[in-house]
Amino acid sequence: MKKILALSLIVLTFSACVAQEDEQSLYAGVEFDMPEVVIPTFPDYQVSIADFGAIADGKTKNTRAIADAIADVVSKGGGTVVVPRGIWMTGPITLKSNINLMLSDGALLLFTADKDDYPLVSTSFEGLDTYRCISPINGNNLENVAITGSGTIDGNGDAWRGVKKSKMSESQWKQLVKSGGLLSEDGSKWYPSESYRKGAEATSGFFNVPKTTSKADFEEFKDFLRPVMISIVNSKNVLLDGPTFQNSPAWNIHPLMCENVTIRNINVRNPWYSQNGDGLDLESCKNALIYNNTFDVGDDAICIKSGKNEDGRKRGMPTENVIIKNNIVYHGHGGFVVGSEMSGGVKNIHVSKCTFMGTDTGLRFKSTRGRGGVVENIYISDIDMINIPTEPIRFNLFYGGQSPVLEDDQEAAVVDEEAVPVTEETPSFKDIYMTNIRAVGCETAGYFQGLPEMNLKNINITNSTLGAKKGISLFDADGVTFDHVTVNVAKGYPLTIYNGKNIKLNQFSGASESGEQPARVMGAKSENVQLSGMNKDQVVVSENVSKKAVKFK
Repeated sequence: MKKILALSLIVLTFSACVAQEDEQSLYAGVEFDMPEVVIPTFPDYQVSIADFGAIADGKTKNTRAIADAIADVVSKGGGTVVVPRGIWMTGPITLKSNINLMLSDGALLLFTADKDDYPLVSTSFEGLDTYRCISPINGNNLENVAITGSGTIDGNGDAWRGVKKSKMSESQWKQLVKSGGLLSEDGSKWYPSESYRKGAEATSGFFNVPKTTSKADFEEFKDFLRPVMISIVNSKNVLLDGPTFQNSPAWNIHPLMCENVTIRNINVRNPWYSQNGDGLDLESCKNALIYNNTFDVGDDAICIKSGKNEDGRKRGMPTENVIIKNNIVYHGHGGFVVGSEMSGGVKNIHVSKCTFMGTDTGLRFKSTRGRGGVVENIYISDIDMINIPTEPIRFNLFYGGQSPVLEDDQEAAVVDEEAVPVTEETPSFKDIYMTNIRAVGCETAGYFQGLPEMNLKNINITNSTLGAKKGISLFDADGVTFDHVTVNVAKGYPLTIYNGKNIKLNQFSGASESGEQPARVMGAKSENVQLSGMNKDQVVVSENVSKKAVKFK
């Protein structure tokens, strides 16, 4: 065992050296100043969980043995807790400062489905202060903590999640119903337990945070309060490097109010039908690196958040200084996502060299009235997307919880064209820059929906090519620039502008197989639409648009 541990340390040290070389190039070309992210290091001391009585038979609960191993390493001033090859069943694991939990090749850390092992704790979920079951891996107020190696962490999520019939094939649904649990009255949803059903009904179906503040009420529907799988809160110098994280009860990985976060070389997986099966939700964090990862999940893949509504505004902690590079996303509601819980603000985000394949939406920005918060200084470049069933770029400030591809029990959000007063509850999205965006095989080339009282502001897209069945729709936006952008569509106008102000098209190229002109301008509030490199025959201007609103250069 000592030889194995020594070899593991050599491999980890070598990987750290290689990663350090890569990290230097991560900061190249970043558009804002940020400090280098601190990567945690650990003393040489190591133990194996097997040395503390853990048994790799896939059925023995090793919760105590793992806790004892962590306590031993803490008592020695920190180091590495090794999970060797094997199937290790366990209850929740609470990490400590100066601990590296390392999963060896072939190690499977499988969390128990016994919900009695997961007591309710005060936490934050979906941006709101609430109670949830304790997370399978959790830590609070830590410094220098890591999960590394090449093994797998499985949250046993199928034991926790309700499932919508519309998300399964007929044979899958029959097999699920046969396994136990119970159905909703209309037969459209499967619940794993009566406790779960009570929670679902108390939260209007599949919304996730009950309005009650009574812990006794929460206990009544405890099964419904699915935890995120990895919860690291209010901590510094956090590293996830190497393992596969899969099958989470709710979100997969959730760093909250952390500083110096590095997430690299990991594989994040959830079934596509998994409710709220997000990959990574980085919330109210500062100084983060997210690179060389792969996501294939049931909800948003890489998601930036900062709290919801009043709770988020009171916290007042934006997510800022984040570099996201060289990631691949397969299935997911969005590849890179901001919101909808962004009430504390989001700023200084760099996203580049990512590939999204079959993701419901590529670049997804979502919020709604009531959130407040400002999203600004977002820089996105060199993104490649194929087979996107909705839009490669989507801004929706009337978000109401809908999936990009509407599910059977969902309706499209209602857009209100009447402006309301601007208050602290009004969300703002501005100063967002995209370049070298390439997308083919999409349903719609783009969707930009601002608020009448708070338009999308200063959105810039350059040197990009978008191919889709339908064109871009731009609503309630101010200061949008399309510079050397090509949009090719099968039907309709490549670009429609509605109530757009200070819009600039420079060398915009739009082609429609059905013969429509490249662009049209609509809405009585449209003004100062500047078209460079286009003539009047290429643009359709509606009768209610002022004759002075559209200018050709």
